[in-house]
Amino acid sequence: MFKLLTTFKMVYETKSFSHAADLLFIAQPTVSAQIKQLENELQTTLFVRNGRTQLLVTPQAEELYRQASKILDEWTTVKQNLPGSQRLNCRIGASHTFACYFLPELLPQLYQHNQQVNFSVTMLNSLAVFEALQQHKIDLGFIEKPLSSNSIHRQTLFNDQLVLVNGEQPEQPWLVREANSGVYHYTARYFAEHDIQGPQLTIANNQIIVQLLHQNFGKAIISESAAQNLNYQTLGSPYQRQFYLISRQVDKPDQYQSLTKQITAWARQHKTVV
Repeated sequence: MFKLLTTFKMVYETKSFSHAADLLFIAQPTVSAQIKQLENELQTTLFVRNGRTQLLVTPQAEELYRQASKILDEWTTVKQNLPGSQRLNCRIGASHTFACYFLPELLPQLYQHNQQVNFSVTMLNSLAVFEALQQHKIDLGFIEKPLSSNSIHRQTLFNDQLVLVNGEQPEQPWLVREANSGVYHYTARYFAEHDIQGPQLTIANNQIIVQLLHQNFGKAIISESAAQNLNYQTLGSPYQRQFYLISRQVDKPDQYQSLTKQITAWARQHKTVV
């Protein structure tokens, strides 16, 4: 039954039989067969196809998801509390600025207090981190956009001031992050406020932008934490954003709750809390 519930939960969250199969490392026909078996046992319909690609959930699936999430999380806790249980894996997804300038301070502290945890880190833009958490590709995320969902818990950590680098060099092109990044919204707003239509280079990596700025090439809006040894202009409170910690809304194992508490304590101790 745990296998059927796990498969159901993944299909519910991804709204895709094929995507769920990829995440579970099983064949799509196996996913379909397990969902059909669960529907037969419960004598109800859980998913309805609307066209060739869209998958709709029924009210019965909504209720089963709430109950199944609790059951599976409780079972995970039981397994982890047994003597000789396996180490906990914690997959972290972080936006570019947070990954480069804050995780190097945070990770050693987390490791020191959680040496039984296997940490892994992936750097993505904010939207990609959010989607990875929804799709169970990561367990905790750090983002710089106020993204929200009924299945995701979002907690504000601290402020981040944005600055303008090389803004007084009109001959230089603008270095702009991709549209799904956390800083893109502020760059677009700055362009609109100042009627800027100059040449732009879209670069989907914050570190590349910073390295180009250090070579005195281009101008950009970046985090103040990334602007060390650069000539920059502070843009003030309208260009002050927040970093967020995100996790899935359903009850988490005790170890994940402990990690989020440690992260919150670190943010309060070392950073400006909103």
